[in-house]
Amino acid sequence: MNVIRQEKYRPSYHFSPKSGWMNDPNGMVYYEGRYHLFYQHHPFGTTWGPMHWGHAVSTDLMNWEEQPIALEPDELGTIFSGSAVVDEQDTSGFFGGKPGLVAIFTHHASLPGTEQVRQCQSLAYSTDSGKTWIKYTGNPVLEDKECIDFRDPKVFWHKSTEQWVMVLACGQTIRIYHSPNLKEWTFASEFGHGIGSHDAVWECPDLFPLYVDEKREQVKWVMLVSIGDTPGIREGSRTQYFTGEFDGTTFVADAESEKVRWLDYGRDNYAGVCWSDIPAEDGRRLFMGWMSNWRYANQTPTERWRGAMSIPRELALETRKGTVALVQRPVRELEGLRTPVLSLTEPSWEEVRNALSALQLDCYELVAEFATTGDFGFKVRVSDEQETLVGYTSATQEVYVDRKRSGRSDFHEDFAGKHGASLTILPDRMDIRIYVDRSSIEVFFDRGQVAITDLIFPDAEAKGLEICSAEEQVNVFSLELYALK
Repeated sequence: MNVIRQEKYRPSYHFSPKSGWMNDPNGMVYYEGRYHLFYQHHPFGTTWGPMHWGHAVSTDLMNWEEQPIALEPDELGTIFSGSAVVDEQDTSGFFGGKPGLVAIFTHHASLPGTEQVRQCQSLAYSTDSGKTWIKYTGNPVLEDKECIDFRDPKVFWHKSTEQWVMVLACGQTIRIYHSPNLKEWTFASEFGHGIGSHDAVWECPDLFPLYVDEKREQVKWVMLVSIGDTPGIREGSRTQYFTGEFDGTTFVADAESEKVRWLDYGRDNYAGVCWSDIPAEDGRRLFMGWMSNWRYANQTPTERWRGAMSIPRELALETRKGTVALVQRPVRELEGLRTPVLSLTEPSWEEVRNALSALQLDCYELVAEFATTGDFGFKVRVSDEQETLVGYTSATQEVYVDRKRSGRSDFHEDFAGKHGASLTILPDRMDIRIYVDRSSIEVFFDRGQVAITDLIFPDAEAKGLEICSAEEQVNVFSLELYALK
């Protein structure tokens, strides 16, 4: 483990594979006290290749133990993205009347003698709590010969109608299917025509209910849809979301979803979905995304490994100025990694500047609250020639991350840049929460109203931290800093 931690750009507290390529998170499920994370994995190379399902487990969402590969390519093809569920009532018949884990995934293959691609949905199940997996002999369980991009099933049990529901990406729409037993699927409806961004192929959907403002009497459904990379759209791959109603058969988007809404305004949060079967006593909707972008994912400057996951986040719906919007906040388990470094209350600019100038850190959490009366920001991972800027511009009410001088960017022309969003609601006091690791930065503004996730590749010596403002008149109400390990 010490050798892994010393590798250049290897994250300290984000999950990355010991070796090989990793992309989409798959099959995230909680079972018998452990969080399971499966992921798209090429164990024999550091670029995208024949897809397997890698596997890691954790009891706290922070410390991950890598497991043997769960699913390998077979005669039906390679193993693309999908989901996993706890089959509590043994509707599948795989478990002799007891609960067990079922994975639902996409088989991907080229038809022999042609360049035609076939994608179909298949099952695997585990009778030993996820240690080993058995592929269903009746695979595939769902096919469509007309739709080429037919993938990424996310499955959940819908209590009201007592059936399994699958949301599945098909070109640039999401199809919804029903099943009583996970083996036999019936088409129910289709969503996506005339709404949302259609810049590229739709992928990796998720659909789930959330309370609005934590009120149990008010529920909305949220649909996540990732959008692949395409030439001419410089942002590359990214994820949008819709809110609306779902009756077990049809998802109907609400008025707020008539405009495109992005989950993250950085470049490096893609294909994210939520954990299945989180216990009711916990009650959170927990999300994790792949921390990269198809525009340059195969070129990022790591060596034995390539790819990392975002920190886990809790998703919620909040009403702000009459609009219901999705917010995301880092999970509370991150607090267990903290070592206090600095705590200031109503400090002067000179006090903050002096305190930060004495520090050299590469993995940390910074939490600050400040007045929105002027421009304000922090420079992180600073050296004489490198810095990543996190800031707020009062004239445009924009928050941003600027990685134009963050370190290595020569591997792709579209990597360096400034990424941001305008706040829809401007408070008098705004909190900013910054998570810095050896090759990434994740920032949450105004209690999660805006999230920005970006990879950065600074030199190991770039460990400085600075506060910056043109006026130096902005009130800083508080600042806390924690090393994370």
